[in-house]
Amino acid sequence: MAEFSRSSGILLHPTSFPGPYGIGTFNKAAYEFVDFLSRAGQKLWQVLPMGPTSYGDSPYQSFSSFAGNPYLVALETLVEEGLLDAAALDAHPAFAAPGVDYCQMYEWKLPLLLKAAGDFEQRANPAQKADFHQFCSQHGPDWLDDFALFMALKNVQQGKAWNEWPVELRDRHPEALARARHQQAELVHGHRFIQWLFERGWQHLRGYANGKGIKVIGDIPIFVAMDSADTWVAPHAFHLDKSKRPSVQAGVPPDYFSPDGQLWGNPLYRWKEMKQDGFLWWLARIQAAFRLYDIVRVDHFRGFAAYYEVSGKAKNARKGRWVKAPGLELFRRVKKVLGDLPIIAEDLGLITPDVLKLVEATGFPGMKVLQFAFGSDASDKFLPHNYTSHCVAYTGTHDNDTSQGWYETADESHKDYFRRYFNTDGLRAAHTLIRGVFASVASMVVVPLQDVLEVGTEARMNFPGRRHDNWLWRYDEGAIKPEHEQFLLDLARTYGRA
Repeated sequence: MAEFSRSSGILLHPTSFPGPYGIGTFNKAAYEFVDFLSRAGQKLWQVLPMGPTSYGDSPYQSFSSFAGNPYLVALETLVEEGLLDAAALDAHPAFAAPGVDYCQMYEWKLPLLLKAAGDFEQRANPAQKADFHQFCSQHGPDWLDDFALFMALKNVQQGKAWNEWPVELRDRHPEALARARHQQAELVHGHRFIQWLFERGWQHLRGYANGKGIKVIGDIPIFVAMDSADTWVAPHAFHLDKSKRPSVQAGVPPDYFSPDGQLWGNPLYRWKEMKQDGFLWWLARIQAAFRLYDIVRVDHFRGFAAYYEVSGKAKNARKGRWVKAPGLELFRRVKKVLGDLPIIAEDLGLITPDVLKLVEATGFPGMKVLQFAFGSDASDKFLPHNYTSHCVAYTGTHDNDTSQGWYETADESHKDYFRRYFNTDGLRAAHTLIRGVFASVASMVVVPLQDVLEVGTEARMNFPGRRHDNWLWRYDEGAIKPEHEQFLLDLARTYGRA
């Protein structure tokens, strides 16, 4: 199994960086954040999935498992490289403050990037042109050509889901696709160009981080979005009916927090078909992830042991069934073909014996979330004294409240146990939790930047089950101060993580 050295780091999605153009990007603030991590003795930076987001803006509902998010491209870099006029940025619209303005990203930034694509041939220098053409040659046959055509057709079809397109496009008739590539050549080129910009921007930033001894942890959602290039290109790999609509869909059953369960809407895999070709789709997807990241967290890992299946026509997740998945076969195949990869299993939620067996058999480290630890007793698996070294410890994740928000809203019994456990008055709960995971035997520790900054619920990234007002948080320029850097550096040195 891949070895994980004792280390620590920060969870922060790039959309949360400060900057003048409505969203965090691979801009100056991103490099300053990496410098902060380095000076603070941190070796890890964890991000959320970085694919192009669809309706709802969730990183876990993307138009592609292989493409990058256009909104993360730094416009300032295009100006510096001569691919865009500075005047285009001066004419930016008023952005919603203080969070991410996804509406303006779609209405202003995306057209601006496409315009830059149209001007590329006349503005680019020979080195830029050569790099772009090499990128297209390298990735075109695998995913780029299909993705660019998919996005161009979505534009032509007024944003409709692909299974609502004319039948010849929906079902990918070769003559119709060839005609569409010709007719929409400009848009297809535009989306190839945007992916090149994303790739260059991210790999330069990631290389900068790696050069300072910082590894990037990425994230693979277990499922893909129904309206994605993934399902359009490979409908045979998913449970779809003759009209290309999901016959069954993903979700989770009812629990204390959600009496109707959660209906995610993602199509489910035809695992038997995937096994027949040696899981080629999954091998390609995991390879693509490791092209972008140094370590990969696999989301909803329990779904590789068994997943919750709901009818495609269901309006809620009350009625469903658990279906076994060939997770062990898949990950054995991954190891045989791709080697012993540094993968983290997101083993949270309803964990049954089959999930525990799968995690143990793969050898992947699981996750411990300290916020979950104080509703039981001393045997709770999320309490630091019960950790093993082979795990990744978090104060909270993107799906949790911030640690400050958690403490302010927790049951009094949970607060009492927390205070007794750490012998604290609770006045700086977030930093107490951070110290708790740093001091633990967990080989890796990751804490959200919000907890370092000690901000409350207003800075929460996601409310699971809520369909709006998620993924918006950005920190203000200057919010990270020298005392935050010193706090993390002292912890890293004290507990052997620097």
